[in-house]
Amino acid sequence: MTTTTETARKGLAGIPSGRRGKYAMLVFWLVLIAAAGPLAIKLTEVQDNDALGALPATAEASRAVHRAEEAFPDSQKPLAVAVYVRESGLTDADRARAEADRRAFSRYADGGQVSPPVPSEDGQALLLSFPVGGDADQRAEAVADIKDHLENPPAGLKTALTGPAAAEDDVFDAFAGMDSALLLATAATVALLLLITYRSPVLWLIPLITVALANQLASAVVYLLAKHAGLAVDFQSQSILTVLVFGVGVDYALLLIARYREELRRHADRHAAMAVALRRSYGAIGASAATVAIGLLCLLAADLPSTRGLGPVGAVGIAAAFLAMTTLLPAVLVIFGRWLFWPFVPRYSPDAVGLDVAAEHGVWRRIAGFVGRRPRPVWLGTAAALVALSFGIGNLSIGLPGDETFTREVGSITGQRMIEAHYPGGTVAPAEILAAAGSADQVVAAARTVPGVAEVGEPEPSPDGRWVRVAAVLAATPDSDAALATVERLRDAVHGVPDGQALVGGDTAYLIDEERTVSRDNRIVVPLVLAVVFVILVLLLRALVAPLLLLASVVLSYVAAMGAAGLVLDAMGYPKLFVGIPLQTFLFLVALGVDYTIFLATRAREETARLGHQQGVPHALTVTGGVITSAGVVLAATFGALSVLPLVPSVQTAVIISVGVLLDTFLIRSLLVPALALDLGPRTWWPSALARPAFRPLAAPPVERIPVGS
Repeated sequence: MTTTTETARKGLAGIPSGRRGKYAMLVFWLVLIAAAGPLAIKLTEVQDNDALGALPATAEASRAVHRAEEAFPDSQKPLAVAVYVRESGLTDADRARAEADRRAFSRYADGGQVSPPVPSEDGQALLLSFPVGGDADQRAEAVADIKDHLENPPAGLKTALTGPAAAEDDVFDAFAGMDSALLLATAATVALLLLITYRSPVLWLIPLITVALANQLASAVVYLLAKHAGLAVDFQSQSILTVLVFGVGVDYALLLIARYREELRRHADRHAAMAVALRRSYGAIGASAATVAIGLLCLLAADLPSTRGLGPVGAVGIAAAFLAMTTLLPAVLVIFGRWLFWPFVPRYSPDAVGLDVAAEHGVWRRIAGFVGRRPRPVWLGTAAALVALSFGIGNLSIGLPGDETFTREVGSITGQRMIEAHYPGGTVAPAEILAAAGSADQVVAAARTVPGVAEVGEPEPSPDGRWVRVAAVLAATPDSDAALATVERLRDAVHGVPDGQALVGGDTAYLIDEERTVSRDNRIVVPLVLAVVFVILVLLLRALVAPLLLLASVVLSYVAAMGAAGLVLDAMGYPKLFVGIPLQTFLFLVALGVDYTIFLATRAREETARLGHQQGVPHALTVTGGVITSAGVVLAATFGALSVLPLVPSVQTAVIISVGVLLDTFLIRSLLVPALALDLGPRTWWPSALARPAFRPLAAPPVERIPVGS
C-alpha cells in the first residue's frame, strides 16, 4: 500500500516531469526570477557590516560603548592617527611638516580642531590624532584626502595613516568589487568542473544556469528579510550565501542528473524516467537540504551577532537551491530531452536494470569489491589515517591579531606597527573606563595601581555631568596575552570602587568578551547541531545504529580536517584562527559532510531491501561513487573560491571546509562508512526490519513504471 509520503513524492515528481507540467514550471520560474532579479541586485544596500564586529548587548565592552554613545554623543567619530617616523631622529623640518599637516587636517576633524603632535620618548616619531567628522561617505572622502596628503614625504621620513577611520577605509578598499569577483570565481570553478564531469558541450550549462537563478532567488529573499524583518546581513554572510547556493545546488543537480541518466536506460519515455528519478532522489536531497538548513538555523542559539546572522541567510540559500534543483532543473532537462547528454547519450535498454548498471562503474566496482572483501582492515586503516591527520591541530591557535587580518599589507596596519615600535603598545587603542562622575577620583586611583597600565589619563566629564571617561594606556600591544590579563585586572580593580558603576571597554576588552561569547556559543551550538543531524538521520534511515555510525564518522572527519588544515595553514602562514572559525567550520563540515553519507546511506538502504545487506552496500557504493565524488570535488572547489577574498578568516574558512569535504568524499564515504556497515552487518539497520534475521531481500529488482502525468 502506498504511504502518504510516497504519494506526495509521486505527486511532486509528476509536475516538473509531466508533459504539460514541465512548461508550467518553466513559466513559473521565469515569472519568479523576473520579480526576484531587481531585488537581488539591492542586497548590498542592506548590508550592515557593523555586525561583523559586534558583541552581544550584555557584554561589558558593548555596555561601555552604549554608555559612551549616550554620555558623549558628540565624540563618537572614528579616530584617524597620522604617524611620522624618522629612524635617525626627527628634524626641525619634520616637526614643521607635522605642524603644517595639523592645520590642514583641522578641516576634516570633528569640531575643527586637531591636538598638537605627540612625540615619542626616543625622539623618532610624532603622532597626530583626531576624530574624523561627517557621515560615512564624507569620512571616506576625508580619509582619501588625508592619505594623499601624507604621500611622498621628504627622504628618510616615513608616514602612514592608522586608527579606526583608516582601518574602516582599508576594509572598504579591500572589498571593493569583491562580491562580483567571488561570484565570478565561484561560477567559473563550477563551470569548469561540470564540463569535466559531463564531457558534454551543452549539459553543464543547465545546472550552472539553474543554480545561478537559485542564487538570485536566495539573494532577493534575503534582501526582503533584511529590509522588512530585521535580518542582519553582512559581507561575510552574503559571501557564504553565494558559495553555499552554488556548491550545494550543483551537488543536488549532480545527484539528480545521475539518477535521471540511470532511469533513461530503463524507460523509453523521458518523462517517466524523470518522474522515477525525482521520486527516488527526493528523500536523499530533501534530507540533505533539511540537515544543512536546520543545522544553520541552530546558529540562532549563538550570542555572537555575526554567527547568529549567518544561520537564517544560509538556510534561505539552501531552501532556494533545493527548490530550483527539484523543480526547475528537472523541467528543463525533460524539455530538452536526451540529446543534452551528447556525445554520451543514454539509450533505452529493457535489460538495463539491476546489477547490470554497475558494469558502467568500473573503478567504483573495484573499490566496492576491495571494501567488501576486507571491511575491517579498511575501516581500521582509514580511521587510523584520520586520527593521524588530527595531530596537525597542534599547529593551530585561536585568536587572530588585528594586524594579521588582511592577506596583504594595508596602510592602517603599517601605521600601527610604526606606532608599536616607538610608543607603549596600547597607545593607539587604550582601554576606556566609563564611570560615575562622583567616583572619578577613586576609579582613576584604582586604575593606576594595576600592573601593566602604562598611563591613566585625566577624567573627561560628560556634558550632563553624570559620567566620566578615562583613557588607560596599556604597556603591551592590545591583542597580546599580557594586555588581556591587564584588562582583566583593570576590570577587577575599577569594579571594586563603591558606587563607581565602572565599565571597561576598548579593543582589548572587546577581545576578552568576544572570546567568552564564542566559548559560550561553542558549548550551546555544537551539541544542538549534532542532535539535529542525529534526529534527521534517524527519521531518514528508520534506524538507530546507522545514524550513530554516520554521526561519529563526520565528527572524526571534522577533527581530521582541522588537523590537515592546520598543516596547510601553517605552511601558508595563517595558523592563528579567527575565534569564530572553529564553530562555523564545524557546522558546515558536519552538515555538508553528512550529505555524502546521506546520499550513500539512502541508496544503501534501498539496495539492501532489494539485494540484502552484503550485496546492497557495495552496490550502493558502486553506483553512487562517481556522482558523489564529483559533488564533493565541486563543493570543495566552490568553498575554495572564498580564498579570493583579501581576509585571512575567509582563507582559513576556504582551506578548512575544502579539506574537510575532500576527506568526507574520498575517505569517509568511500571507505570508512561502507566498511563499517559491512563489518557490522545487518545490525547497521537496527531496529528496522532490515536488521531482523527473518528479513529476505526481493528476488529481483523492481522496475518502476510511473504513468506520465500532466
